[in-house]
Amino acid sequence: MAEVAGLLDTGERLDVDALRALQLERLRASLRHAYDNVPFYRRSLDKAGVRPDDCRSLADLARFPFTTKADLRESYPYGMFAVPRHHVRRIHASSGTTGQPTVVGYTENDLSMWADMVARSIRAAGGRPGDTVHVAYGYGLFTGGLGAHYGAERLGCTVVPASGGMTARQVQLIRDLEPAVIMVTPSYMLTLLDEFERQGVDPRGTSLRVGVFGAEPWTEEMRREIEERCAIDAVDLYGLSEVIGPGVAQECVETKDGLHIWEDHFLPEVVDPVTGEVLPEGEKGELVFTSLTKEAMPVIRYRTRDLTRLLPGTARVFRRMEKVTGRSDDMVILRGVNLFPTQVEEIVLRTPGVAPHFQLRLTREGRLDALTVRAEARPDAGPEVREAAARSIRAAVKDGIGVSADVEIVEPESLERSVGKIRRIVDLRPR
Repeated sequence: MAEVAGLLDTGERLDVDALRALQLERLRASLRHAYDNVPFYRRSLDKAGVRPDDCRSLADLARFPFTTKADLRESYPYGMFAVPRHHVRRIHASSGTTGQPTVVGYTENDLSMWADMVARSIRAAGGRPGDTVHVAYGYGLFTGGLGAHYGAERLGCTVVPASGGMTARQVQLIRDLEPAVIMVTPSYMLTLLDEFERQGVDPRGTSLRVGVFGAEPWTEEMRREIEERCAIDAVDLYGLSEVIGPGVAQECVETKDGLHIWEDHFLPEVVDPVTGEVLPEGEKGELVFTSLTKEAMPVIRYRTRDLTRLLPGTARVFRRMEKVTGRSDDMVILRGVNLFPTQVEEIVLRTPGVAPHFQLRLTREGRLDALTVRAEARPDAGPEVREAAARSIRAAVKDGIGVSADVEIVEPESLERSVGKIRRIVDLRPR
């Protein structure tokens, strides 16, 4: 702990009172910046009957209206920008696979702050200046690759910009270049581990010592599998492009007890997903963020749809968020039962013969909704093992979640992937 404390930056050294004072100062400035420069926020605040000067305490933020992904889509492409376009140095965007993409802009100061927060995150995860970092997040409009890249460079690391795909080559690069840190989605990390083993290489013998995993929810069972198979510390990274990208919150390697939110730049709330009411610390609900220092695209009370709860800080002064286990818009209601993909993931992970890669397919048979769990077999799983796995998953879903499901064990690496992530839910029900 003494070694870690000596590496903390100025923001991480704040005490609680100084942090809250800084948050209020920055919050008031950010509200004013958004109101004065973004027509959407001027209309939204005027309609709600509040002004930036009405925020005299952090609790007053609850009086301000929410921002949703739909608002960002309706402002496509540049309607949410708070600076002239010639001050924007970079643009990222969502994939747009579920509708109009959302566009995010960054000024030079935004990019510097983002690099600082990712550097802080890598250091909290156990990375150190001089380490080689293998970045297997996708590069391009997706924020993961470039966000990790510039943060690692800011920390003083050597970056291997591997991006996603070409799994066999990634394994070769890890063997040859001997990185200490890998940054990647947890599901793709498992694909890499499968490839190591396919090549006859024990992943426990590589140079890797830290894995920084984000961009999708993952469970404690998946953490245990990765750590046991690769002999590394597997820690959670959180972010989303609408707020900044990766680097909003990070799990500290010395505690692994949830993600410390970098509250000097991003102010969190947890609200009831239905009523929007702010919940007390410790109660589970939907995570909401207000940016405190962003210039190009400030966000006020942005609804992430991620489900978590806020907890006191431990390894840092900043509050923690519990590992995200699902999204309010990922919840499936099947014959009156609420089901999250992570519940199925826990079952798949403890089932012999299948890889931790699965997909939920929803169909309608007559008047009833039906669920099919499609899970990838491990390469060495024969027909009898696959049949036993299907029976085991079917029984566990019925007993543990309370719904009946068909189960298909499919070939390895046959499920659709995007930027290293598997599409967890395929809803084929008629609209």
